[in-house]
Amino acid sequence: MRVIAGSLGGRNFATPRSARTHPMSDRVRGALFNTLGDIEGLTVLDAFAGTGALSFEALSRGAQSALLIEIDTPAQRIIQQNIKSLSLEKQAKLVSANSSGWSDKNPDQRFDIVIAAPPYDDLQLEVVEKLVKHVVNDGIFVLDWPGKTEAPEIPGLTQVTHKIYGDAQLVFYRPN
Repeated sequence: MRVIAGSLGGRNFATPRSARTHPMSDRVRGALFNTLGDIEGLTVLDAFAGTGALSFEALSRGAQSALLIEIDTPAQRIIQQNIKSLSLEKQAKLVSANSSGWSDKNPDQRFDIVIAAPPYDDLQLEVVEKLVKHVVNDGIFVLDWPGKTEAPEIPGLTQVTHKIYGDAQLVFYRPN
């Protein structure tokens, strides 16, 4: 995979050989960040980090920092390797945990952008709903959801827009 745009644009990074991750295509990732617009100086929570691509793209486009949460051990190894190879050690922090457990232990941590891209074979809506408390009041919550499944209503959030890209959709929410 590669970083699409920004300071790291064109740089390649490794991806895990695990069926547990579903890397977002360049097209969908580009659409996500085009919709977000200017993210200079913002903080990002990448709750189901998978490949780390969303965090790397955010940092490349000017985000201040990214916290990547991933439970899959092979994916963790690749993410850590990519953080080093892309020289993002000061901006990106990998947490080896599941998002639910991390959320329970860090209830007061808030981010400008929270991105939730759960595995399509285990959508974990209850975990997604738990992550709402980590969005700052004027922040944005982005959900990567299967394209053929209706986007959920999430307590505490109002859906702003959603876009379908074949088998994937991006749903953008704001706190109520």
